[in-house]
Amino acid sequence: MNPKVSVIIPAYNSEAYIAKALQSALEQTLNDIEVIMVDDGSNDQTVEVAKSFTDQRLKIIVNQKNLGVSAARNRALIAAQGEWIAILDSDDWYDPKRLEKLVFLAEKNNADMIADDLYLIKDGETSPWSTLIQESGQDIDKINQIDLIYFVETDVYGQAGLHLGLSKPIFKREFIVKHSIMYDETINIAEDYWLDMKCLINGARFFVVPEAYYFYRSRSRSLVHESPLLRLNQYLITTNYFMEQGVVRTNPALMRALSYNLEVYNKNLAYYQIVIPLKQRKWLTALTEIRKNPYFFADLISRLKNIIQRRIQYYIMGNKLVFDISYNLQKKREGPN
Repeated sequence: MNPKVSVIIPAYNSEAYIAKALQSALEQTLNDIEVIMVDDGSNDQTVEVAKSFTDQRLKIIVNQKNLGVSAARNRALIAAQGEWIAILDSDDWYDPKRLEKLVFLAEKNNADMIADDLYLIKDGETSPWSTLIQESGQDIDKINQIDLIYFVETDVYGQAGLHLGLSKPIFKREFIVKHSIMYDETINIAEDYWLDMKCLINGARFFVVPEAYYFYRSRSRSLVHESPLLRLNQYLITTNYFMEQGVVRTNPALMRALSYNLEVYNKNLAYYQIVIPLKQRKWLTALTEIRKNPYFFADLISRLKNIIQRRIQYYIMGNKLVFDISYNLQKKREGPN
């Protein structure tokens, strides 16, 4: 008999975190599960740590070389036999009641996918500092159904919103199989977002509950020296590719929402193509880019208040998370490898 839930965990060089992730999955109050960990060519002790678990519900698949997070997840999806598919990143963990709660609510609401809120917790801390919904500024106090356009409009780069592309829904496997939905293995940035999009375009009933049962680990790292150019370029490529698909082109509201996202990406790209050379004292490069973007100074002025506030928090108030959280939310979206 097939298990109720298949938990899939892609892992890459996660020896410091994988034990907690596996333990949280195996200690769910919903016992009828399988846990599928795909090691994506790690060169540390990730596999050895996983093999130290003796629970027969744990299956370990090892890629001999690093194929990327999307390919690793696809291997797990193919192997999964559960009625529901749950995603768990190798450095995160579940509340013990997560799967029991979400499956109950999914079946009660006839959902094809359902997500909870995310606890945001700094690496090394024992208590969350916030949640994804709290940071969004949205007032959500009951279960909500999410439609395709709302999903896109509330997940815009650098803007406040729910950013549900960062959430970790559980998916009805029957729906995934029926519509041949898999991760695009050419995409290793925002792969969760685009999988959710595929589901919604195919008519998935998506619900969000305001309670948090997923612990999202924020690893300490500063955005101060991190270039956003690579990821912005990759967002542009992926969004343009998606917009060329026939099912998207025939949806005017979706095209408008994605076109707005493109405008935001391009605006931020033009801004950072000047700011980064300035920080690196590459004056000629910066001057060349300024000539291409005559609106740069107006854009800079519009950003000054937030820039000053962040730097006061970071350098004077000692709040290292003011940059770290933005960075880590973005890195989660990009995947572990």
